[in-house]
Amino acid sequence: MKDTIWNVQQPAGDWQQTDATGFVGRRHEIAEVRRILARTRLLTLTGAGGVGKTRLARRVSELLPQRYRDGVRLVELATIDDEDLLAPAVAASLGIHDRTPDLVALLTEHLADKQLLLVLDNCEHLLGACARLVHQLLRGTSRLQILATSRQSLGVYGEQVLPVPSLPIPQPGDSTRDIARRDAVRLFAERAATIRPGFLVNAANAQAVARLAWRLDGIPLAIELAAVRLRTTSVEDLVNELDERLEVAAEAGSGRLARHQTLWATMEWSFGLCSSGEQRLWERLSMFAGGVDLESAEAVCPGQGLAREDVLDLMMGLVDKSILSGDQHGTGVRYRMLETIRAYGREQLSALDAEALRERYIGHYRRLADRVRVDRAEPDQIDRMRALKLELPNVRVALDLCFGRPGDAPAGLEIASELWANWLVAGALGEGRHWLKRGLALVPGSSVSRAMGLWADGLLAYYQGDPVAAADARECLALARQLKDEAALAFAVQLSGVAALCEGDIEGGLALLEEARTLHWARGDIHAVGVTLYLAAIFAATMSPDRAAEYGEELVMLCEKRNAALFRTYALYGVAMARWEQGEWQQAEAGMREVAAFWGAADDRWGLPNCLEVLAWTAGARGRHERAARLLGAAHLLWEAVACSPMRLRLHARSHQECAERARRALGARAFTAAFRDGARLELSRAVAYALEEP
Repeated sequence: MKDTIWNVQQPAGDWQQTDATGFVGRRHEIAEVRRILARTRLLTLTGAGGVGKTRLARRVSELLPQRYRDGVRLVELATIDDEDLLAPAVAASLGIHDRTPDLVALLTEHLADKQLLLVLDNCEHLLGACARLVHQLLRGTSRLQILATSRQSLGVYGEQVLPVPSLPIPQPGDSTRDIARRDAVRLFAERAATIRPGFLVNAANAQAVARLAWRLDGIPLAIELAAVRLRTTSVEDLVNELDERLEVAAEAGSGRLARHQTLWATMEWSFGLCSSGEQRLWERLSMFAGGVDLESAEAVCPGQGLAREDVLDLMMGLVDKSILSGDQHGTGVRYRMLETIRAYGREQLSALDAEALRERYIGHYRRLADRVRVDRAEPDQIDRMRALKLELPNVRVALDLCFGRPGDAPAGLEIASELWANWLVAGALGEGRHWLKRGLALVPGSSVSRAMGLWADGLLAYYQGDPVAAADARECLALARQLKDEAALAFAVQLSGVAALCEGDIEGGLALLEEARTLHWARGDIHAVGVTLYLAAIFAATMSPDRAAEYGEELVMLCEKRNAALFRTYALYGVAMARWEQGEWQQAEAGMREVAAFWGAADDRWGLPNCLEVLAWTAGARGRHERAARLLGAAHLLWEAVACSPMRLRLHARSHQECAERARRALGARAFTAAFRDGARLELSRAVAYALEEP
């Protein structure tokens, strides 16, 4: 959830003043947070939805980075509904983009000596999982501090809790000047000025504004929603409408706490002021955990009385009413709801409407998964990477929906399988395998979906050096032969070739990959041909570098012909690995530098540790052992991030060990360790910049 940034902009000398950074009020709360964090390791900000917990946490994190040597990291949990994805989300905020069987242990080790503030935002829907994770992290570290926001406390030993109150409201007997200085009024005045330029709190309207702030309990989100009505009504009429709405809500009763009831009643009021089309769209857009662009809204939301051609105008109506906010992303706009508004929309969605929406949502994200695949030799591979990054929270919703019903599980398995290369380049092999394993558990028996799920899981497992990959390969091949499906058989033979190469069978493995390439060509799947060439180049490099180089060079030509820039760098990587094994380390270094520059700009989290690893070897070959140790340290941090190790990969194990041993002998154990640690402390951008320096 992203709280609105409360910002007051008024003419100099007027009563509604803000601090220099544009943050309205909360000075007492900010001071309290700073005071408590000076003496505790866990502080939880609690309060009702819409009260501003997130904004307060963000404001504090902006003010405190100098206190934390290793910085402040924010983890947004509102878009995560699966407890199994909590630790990966925390890891991703720290630059660790994968899961291990015990990711919490890896996180604890990573944070052991860090002086860092971890901000966990919106914990309430994952309360038990958050409490367990926080307890383990604090127990295993000495300097880590955690600032959490939640509607209730975590209940962890040593936790300090700071309830976040509503904004101060006017008091009986306040003068016009005093009313205007109250933070709830300052916020209303700022929002009103964006709707009615020049709006000021003055003697004529001060009492009405004070009554409004009092009626809304000073809740920031409620004030934001109410202020939108100034487009069509006066402050006095607005207050009268609000009085009527809240009195009706109070008479009806809901069992909610008073302030939560006030916010809910305000949203009901806002909902009632929307047209029927806007109401339907609000309900349906609440499905999108990660925000939505116009294309997706038009694909998923129409139906049951809502026409596709009306979606844009209705979205603009919701923006005008502050139900949606728009953020520019590249050439387009992405629309988001505050989590409290989204939760309200989900409550209004009827069962019948939800069922139809569910089918359209899954169908849309099945098509999107196919469209954003990066394992295709096309010019827009980087755009596809970025598109999935934006859509990932929504893809997770689609996967959860699929795996929530046995009949839809094959669709979920297909989505997870199609995104195998996206999981790889994002360094999220573990998350990919998490979804694949869920799907495989729900899709037993004989089906193409299961065969391709086994193929994707097996391939990612081989990248991680996980021996379970061999079992996936055997079952995948047996199943494809049983099904007599040409596509599944081609991929199964491909995976079997990788399995043979990893077991040291160079001739058998390459023969299988050649067979897979022939099968893919026969089907006209040039993209799968490219993947097969890449797999042959990298998995054969240590055993037959000459043949590996040929495969890599063939793939370079294919990629250049198709202008597939990302795929081309993977081909160059394969060629460079072959050159290293051939003893041509200068050529290997030149190739890796080109690849590192591209992967650094593209933020390829799987490729970068591989690349820095090889550049460490070439530095050692030059006799630059201190540089080699630093690069090994930088690569080590990135290997940890993807839950892998060069010692688990046949491609790297021997050269990694030789490089480390030579550097340790040349520098001495103490100097080697110091240089290695220096490298491990480098942030990603600095590590890439160091790798690209002239050797």
